[in-house]
Amino acid sequence: MMKKATKTILKKILPQVAVDLYRRQEAEAALSDYAKRIRATNRNGLGSHDCGPARAVEVATRWLCRAQDYATPRDGGVARHFSLNTGWSPAYPETTGYIVPTVIRLAELNSDENLRSRAREMLDWLVEIQLPEGAYQAGIIGHAPVPVTFNTGQILLGLSAGARGLDTPAYLEAMHRAANWLRDTQDDDGCWRKYATPFAAPGEKTYETHVAWALLEAERVSPGNGYGASGLSQIRWALSKLQPNGWLADCCLVNPQQPLTHTLGYALRGILEGYRYTEDAELLVAAEQIGNGLAGCIDADGRLAGRLDCNWNNAVDWVCLTGSVQIAANFLDLYGWTTDDKWRTLALRLNAYVRRTLVTEGDPDVIGGVAGAFPIDGEYGSYEYLNWAAKFMIDSNLQELQLASA
Repeated sequence: MMKKATKTILKKILPQVAVDLYRRQEAEAALSDYAKRIRATNRNGLGSHDCGPARAVEVATRWLCRAQDYATPRDGGVARHFSLNTGWSPAYPETTGYIVPTVIRLAELNSDENLRSRAREMLDWLVEIQLPEGAYQAGIIGHAPVPVTFNTGQILLGLSAGARGLDTPAYLEAMHRAANWLRDTQDDDGCWRKYATPFAAPGEKTYETHVAWALLEAERVSPGNGYGASGLSQIRWALSKLQPNGWLADCCLVNPQQPLTHTLGYALRGILEGYRYTEDAELLVAAEQIGNGLAGCIDADGRLAGRLDCNWNNAVDWVCLTGSVQIAANFLDLYGWTTDDKWRTLALRLNAYVRRTLVTEGDPDVIGGVAGAFPIDGEYGSYEYLNWAAKFMIDSNLQELQLASA
């Protein structure tokens, strides 16, 4: 590993491009043989085999269970990722939170008490680690417990699902504490600015419509506490950033000029949930504007570049698989509300593309996992299989199965 002093000197005396090259070479030297084999396979191109939505849901569900079992330590939360270089990570509170509704849904669909028990383990752990003010920390467990808006919102999705579906007073109490904190720390214009994550660049974040959605869910569970009004206030603030070409400004963790499809997927989901809650046609029109911008970026085989610019041009040569399945799910909702077959066609392409990246036999740490990027060395979750990627793939493929059975 490059020593700290060496890094400091390099930053002072070499152009940034040279520093970046050195870092890439250092990272390359640290790669396991396993990671190199997967990368080589990916660079040969996308596989031709599509296992289909039912099989994709099956293997990804097993992978999420494994991620819960192999989190270090085993505490009820879901490991953030499996790395081809370092193995299983500690549990990740944020994404464990919104994995809960998916696991509860799977338990209901399959009458599976094991999955229901797993959802309870996740929720019990989330109740245990809630901060005194009702908020939740950023990052994996073990990081400094700093209260953060976005992470609290994602966990609120799980607490609301638990309060509604598992009838446990502790989940309802934790839900209120999280929702109250979000409502009370919001700025007057609807934006959250006070408790930003330390893992993102400073600045306003329109993708926090995904936090707003969590407040709408809390309102459904327990009306009359101002949660719904708070959520809708943020969504309307975010739409003040919508451009005529469907571009939504300030919608990325670190690069608002070239946002990830992942954060665009978050933002679009929140707007659609605002429409589901209000049936306000203005919100559906806004969602279609964003969707139309994204639609023009999707290739015939379902490939969607992982970052896009404000003119809806590809900004990178890799795919953010998480973003692809999030957008697929959003498009299936747009299809349901508009009956425009364009949305259905594009969603099925996106889902099929991601399924073609899946490993369905061999190493159990990889079977059913969804990589951060394709190829696997792309600059999002490089060489990692991410728990939220598997969750969103399950969600979008369940929607596809529901559509096929209708």
